[in-house]
Amino acid sequence: MSETASPHAALAKSTKNRATKNSATRDSGTKDGGPENGAPGNDSTKSGPAESSTTNAPDSGSTTNGPAESLATSGAASGALLPSLVPLLREWLPRQRWFAGKGQPVTGFSLVSATEMLPVDGGGSGPGLLHLLVRVQQPALSARAADDCYQLLLGVRTSLPPRLASALIGRVAHGPLAGRTVYDGLHDPRLAGLLLERFRCPGVLGPLRFDRTSPIPPGLTPRVLDTEQSNSSLVYGDAYILKIFRRVFPGTNPDLELPLALTREGCGRVPAPVAWFEATVPEALTLGVLQPFLHGARDGWQLALGALAEGRDFLPQARALGRATAEVHTALAAALPTPALGGSQTRHLVAGMTQRLEAAAQAVPALVPYVPGLRTAFDAVAALGHRGHDWAAQRIHGDLHLGQTLCSDDGFWSLIDFEGEPSRPLPERRRPQPPVRDVAGMLRSFDYAARSHHPWNAEWAARCRAAYCEGYAEAAGADPRGEPELLRAHETDKAVYEVLYEARHRPDWLPVPMAAIHRLATATTV
Repeated sequence: MSETASPHAALAKSTKNRATKNSATRDSGTKDGGPENGAPGNDSTKSGPAESSTTNAPDSGSTTNGPAESLATSGAASGALLPSLVPLLREWLPRQRWFAGKGQPVTGFSLVSATEMLPVDGGGSGPGLLHLLVRVQQPALSARAADDCYQLLLGVRTSLPPRLASALIGRVAHGPLAGRTVYDGLHDPRLAGLLLERFRCPGVLGPLRFDRTSPIPPGLTPRVLDTEQSNSSLVYGDAYILKIFRRVFPGTNPDLELPLALTREGCGRVPAPVAWFEATVPEALTLGVLQPFLHGARDGWQLALGALAEGRDFLPQARALGRATAEVHTALAAALPTPALGGSQTRHLVAGMTQRLEAAAQAVPALVPYVPGLRTAFDAVAALGHRGHDWAAQRIHGDLHLGQTLCSDDGFWSLIDFEGEPSRPLPERRRPQPPVRDVAGMLRSFDYAARSHHPWNAEWAARCRAAYCEGYAEAAGADPRGEPELLRAHETDKAVYEVLYEARHRPDWLPVPMAAIHRLATATTV
């Protein structure tokens, strides 16, 4: 969870309905991209991500599999590649912000796939680029269903220029890359450019498949965004942003699936995907998404903090953000299934919330006195479900807060980062849920903003929360406060998550969610 400035704090900008956004995207096209060289691409388009592990024949003009023999990944060399990298990865991986297994020993690695995106030159005259999918074994994290799989893009050089020193992984002592230096290839403009070229010329490269919806111009200068926490992002010129998913899961990532669905519905509140790439074997995995970059847009967290610092009202912005959220929910409900949350699903929902509360109370003793009061929020939902009450469920954002929103100069709000909470399993993130879960996340975010300002401005938060719900009701036709039990339960669940997160990562921030815990433990509504 991050309530600081959004890692995508300038992601692509939509225009009005924004049908014009879609046409502009087709003309200039890319998404979260990585640049490459500038061969012209064909004009074929793709309708969506692969649904199986099979690969399609590349379109004319598309990129295809590389040379049969390669220095790093052919024949016996491929079997020796990972063992030669293990000593370096064992030291480097745990230091990365996006590595999910921090604090636990790494006991082993297994190679899922290795693809030579730019051949490693035997003569050593230029950089090579290796794409690896690697499973990391950490037995201490036994609650996970399987070992985590990580995506690595490794640059390979005989020596590393000083400008790339910060990207160093290490020098390989033996194996097919013996004597060469490996580094994080995303920091190398030449290799980052290669990624964009793959999108420009879509097709299949070994187990990798590159697709796009519209042409992409060549020659865009890449730069790495350093604020990302769970993934990595590259910006190309001021036109596109490429999100590289570091920890990857089987299936289509919601950060590709949902923006594509919203684009089909004509919803302009989300930057439309321009291109993406996937692994197709041994199973489909979303690896990265290219979207328009919303140059000049500011994220909602920074705007809220600015308003607090200057003593300004934030009510018009909060109300407009509520409308934007409702428009996204309405479009998602139109595009994807909307099952009812009946008795068994309600019991499952409440059981999950209760389990998370109990686990958090064991980890954070300060929660213990509040557990009985917090449980009443979940019990109220369970009681309604037992009496036959059901709720609408649908696909939602899943991790909505002020840092996941962008506001353009004309006041138009966009929502970004539909990945959901990265710590949760992908099937759970793709499960239909009550839309009030997103609302609860935003209500908590207003509280975070208010409490980050000294002195704490409780009234500011309360007014923003009300304005947001009013704006939502204007666009959706129903006020989320009309389901007080469900909203209180979801806000309680979010506050419990925040307590656990802050206790582990930012102890100085723990009083912020604990204040909400105190309020929610004694409240009957939010």
